Amino acid sequence: MLPEPVVRSQLAEMSGKWKGVVQRIRKSLAVKSSDELNTKNKEANYLDSLTCDGEPPPTLEDIRSWGHSFDKLMKSAAGRKVFRDFLKCEYSEENILFWLACEELKKESNPEVVEEKARFIYEDYISILSPKEVSLDSRVREIVNKNMVDPTPHTFDEAQLQIYTLMHRDSYPRFVNSHIFKRLAQLNNNSTITCSGPGGAGGAGSSNSPPPAGSSSRKESFA
Repeated sequence: MLPEPVVRSQLAEMSGKWKGVVQRIRKSLAVKSSDELNTKNKEANYLDSLTCDGEPPPTLEDIRSWGHSFDKLMKSAAGRKVFRDFLKCEYSEENILFWLACEELKKESNPEVVEEKARFIYEDYISILSPKEVSLDSRVREIVNKNMVDPTPHTFDEAQLQIYTLMHRDSYPRFVNSHIFKRLAQLNNNSTITCSGPGGAGGAGSSNSPPPAGSSSRKESFA
């Protein structure tokens, strides 16, 4: 049997070690709690930033509907912003920027403004010299070139539809399974969402929304 002073010394040493372990655990939990709080604050701030074009902030139901319908995503100003942020990470932001520019062009009625905006769109997204050139096939390029002789608000309709189709087929399936969307939709990161096309949820009757298919490339060419 060990002398009492030795036992006390050993107990004191063990107690000190346990205190150290407890302190490290508490510190670790505090850091984790702080990180989680910061993440939640960032997500809350991001959601607040999604109030655009006079629309109210999207509800959780609205956000989840984006994962089932590309049409709903693109019809929502907030949805377009989130999708644009995703495309920026994929280095293909020019696709949605072109689509948005075409939408703005359609709102114009002044011929001079239409011609000016059409020229800017062509130089920014159609010209082969532009770093933001979008991927169009030769048939659509020929249509655009003919339309540019006398620009109208619908000069880029064929090109806009082709880019819309490209985003739906190529980028959208990756978007709905991305961390950025799953965090906003409060989905488990291991869950997989099946995107619907015509006849599916949210996509019935849409002529410009073909069934999306996954793609391994960042950007698919129509050429």
